[in-house]
Amino acid sequence: MSISAENKERLYTWIANVDDTELASDLATMQANLEAGKEGAEAAVADAFFQDLEFGTAGLRGVIGAGTNRMNRYTVARATQGLADYLNAHFDNPSVAIARDSRHKGEEFAQLAASVLAANGIRALLYPRIEPTPALSFAVRDLGCSAGINLTASHNPSSYNGYKVYGPDGCQIASDAAAEISRRIGEVAYFASQGRAPRLMGYAEAQQQGLVSPIGEDTLDRFIEATLAQSLETPEEAALRLSIVYTPLNGTGLETVTRVLKDINVSEVTVVESQAAPDGDFPTCPYPNPEIREALEEGIACCRARKAEGAAPDLLLATDPDADRVGAACEDGSDYALITGNEMGILLMDYVAGRRAARGEDLARMVAVTTIVSSAMCDDIAAEYGFELRRTLTGFKYIGEQIARLEAAGEPDRFMFGFEESYGYLAGTHVRDKDAVVASMLICQMARYYRAQGKTLVQAMRALYDKHGWQTNRTISLAYPGADGAERMASIMAGLRAQPPAEVAGRAVAEMVDYAQGVGDLPKANVVEFRLQGGGKLIVRPSGTEPKIKAYLFAKAPDQAGANDMLDQLEETARNLLA
Repeated sequence: MSISAENKERLYTWIANVDDTELASDLATMQANLEAGKEGAEAAVADAFFQDLEFGTAGLRGVIGAGTNRMNRYTVARATQGLADYLNAHFDNPSVAIARDSRHKGEEFAQLAASVLAANGIRALLYPRIEPTPALSFAVRDLGCSAGINLTASHNPSSYNGYKVYGPDGCQIASDAAAEISRRIGEVAYFASQGRAPRLMGYAEAQQQGLVSPIGEDTLDRFIEATLAQSLETPEEAALRLSIVYTPLNGTGLETVTRVLKDINVSEVTVVESQAAPDGDFPTCPYPNPEIREALEEGIACCRARKAEGAAPDLLLATDPDADRVGAACEDGSDYALITGNEMGILLMDYVAGRRAARGEDLARMVAVTTIVSSAMCDDIAAEYGFELRRTLTGFKYIGEQIARLEAAGEPDRFMFGFEESYGYLAGTHVRDKDAVVASMLICQMARYYRAQGKTLVQAMRALYDKHGWQTNRTISLAYPGADGAERMASIMAGLRAQPPAEVAGRAVAEMVDYAQGVGDLPKANVVEFRLQGGGKLIVRPSGTEPKIKAYLFAKAPDQAGANDMLDQLEETARNLLA
């Protein structure tokens, strides 16, 4: 890849202006490799500078390092100045809650964001230690803040960090707000030599002036109390034994998850020692994603060890680094079976509805929310219990928006449960994002409920398949890295629209749905769906946070073997279409 004159100019501008020692060293290495004609040097500079790190509805997310397309103190300061300009234009005396996870540079970026906000007259309130994403969403509402900033890259590899922005409702910002903030960021220069650069006040000075202060323990206490309020157990059920192995994957979940489990009488909790302490390197799982088995191997080994000691656990739980998503596994024969995001969402939806019905609640007025890419079995469960099921676009902010609509109508108590297939779940309205803390509580209570019936969660899910049919799912992601990745992704999506396939996995396409044209009352989105004759479908959408296209596969068959065979055929077709 050849480097453009514009990218080379950006490199030398950064070299001339950067005063951060670590970044200056990275830039000097780039320059030396480029001038020496080293293989890959031009591609490295192009990837670091070919664009400004995009600020979308999920904020910023990228590799930590030097350059305009990287997460560093200059891109973070610039984004915060744009956010500050937006807040000062829309709010009187604005304030911002800030949290971070265990990733590298998290504390530095949090303090830098607070310093920029303070320089703009905006009060910043910081959690004094790492805390989960749902605790940040809660704090925004609890403290009456105008916005929230969360320094996290969720489940991405250790080389990443991110910068998520939340609105005053505790949801990730809506598209119109994101667009305005992005525009205002574009009006800010990285360096004073280029124009209007971010304002900056010393962190200590900002503290002295009362513009930066810690979020108190009372806020976290109220978050825990609101979580416990979602419990659906009777005292008799809560007295039953449950043994679990838990791993926070070197992230933020340890404090809050174990605290909640203790409060619901799950006293037999074994924490995976190698993944307990916060560690931005994630040394035992390079991709700290509870969706994948590799991330859970340490936990599975711990389960096996506990069993060998005569104390086999009922369940393995794993929360991702910012504890907004949770995965689970149960012993299944000689191995451990991972429960997928869709399966856990179905299990929890069925459990919550069943427990509420048992308490005599009128489910006909209740609302559950999921996404267009979540399991079709949700419709069957809604029909069985009689509650309303709403589907949104992918992204938990859309589920949060449905809660806000109920709240605006004076009916927030109608919200029963929400989930998306990528391991995000929510009960209660105290948080407006996916919440692994409340989900971990409910999963343990559900496991205890089924344990009393002699079932594991894996066996409970099989019972639901037997009842509602084998409606199964699989998600695949294809990566398109580098400076030309975005162009390739756009070309693929355009091709699917211009020449849609007549058949998928040997089944005729009965209908193509283009969400970019608008479907119902959903916002327009870059998503295409192919509905197949005889059941099943394929949904394709570019990721909003990574250079990937995701394909969501939906199979429907009378038995497990038939469903798996259909998923394999759908995957083969999808990979060919997206190659």
